Amino acid sequence: MPANPPAPSVPLRPPAWATTLVRASSKEISALDAAFAAGAALAALDVLVREEAPFAGVWRRRLALKAAAMSLNGRAGDEASLRDAFALTPPGGDPGPAGRVYVAWRALAKARLAEIATGLGAPDPAALEAIVAAQARSVAPAPVAAAAAAAAVAAAFPRAATLALAVADLVLAARLGWRVAVPLLALEAGRARPGDAAWSAACCAAYARAAARACDLHAELGAAAARLMAVAPKLRAKGAGAAISALLDEDAVSSAAEIAGLSDRGLRRLFDRLVDLGAVRELTGRPTFRLYGL
Repeated sequence: MPANPPAPSVPLRPPAWATTLVRASSKEISALDAAFAAGAALAALDVLVREEAPFAGVWRRRLALKAAAMSLNGRAGDEASLRDAFALTPPGGDPGPAGRVYVAWRALAKARLAEIATGLGAPDPAALEAIVAAQARSVAPAPVAAAAAAAAVAAAFPRAATLALAVADLVLAARLGWRVAVPLLALEAGRARPGDAAWSAACCAAYARAAARACDLHAELGAAAARLMAVAPKLRAKGAGAAISALLDEDAVSSAAEIAGLSDRGLRRLFDRLVDLGAVRELTGRPTFRLYGL
């Protein structure tokens, strides 16, 4: 657990003109305007990625959850079932096809290409490594290089459209010098497909919109993390620090999680107290197999 409560992050968003510009469809925006908007939006996001806030873990995993839901069904309504598939699967167990997609998006932060490839339907990680390496050396602007990487993956693996979006995020992170990749493109790609005639412009526009969403989520979780840390001094349980660290790192923590210094009953009581204090949410609405998070 951090020694001191984190100072609330100053909400940071891309300039309004950039997000307004890319609300138009890819057919109505020029490639130059789309790239310009993406650059402005990603500049704002770059500050947050490099900040490495105490809640950066839960932020990236929440983005991974949203990316998985959008890449599976094109909507965010299945986040709860994906969360259950991952959080309630025993260590070493199989979370099922949809759960494996979520696992793959979580692996994006550590650039584990083999795990990403397995979860998203590509049998040859070496081919992905070659594509990432080639576009990471590209002299094109970062979102344009990411778009080219996605198109190359889609050409090599026609049935792995989601994989193309994940690889684009890896290339973007490499080009921007980020220590970890952030799930972005799947959030806003919509019906645009890598390799389409207007793909590069559509990809840049999607990155501008996704960066804005990621900035908004960062501000939301920053406020939640500040509330959690503000009540930390009131907690007397021996393992409270480890539980708070888990909540700052994970999208959801099970009431049956193994937390050093806390029994199952002790952890449930701690989480219920945090809910009563308004510092944590119970995410399922169930009386059993409950999950907690910011």
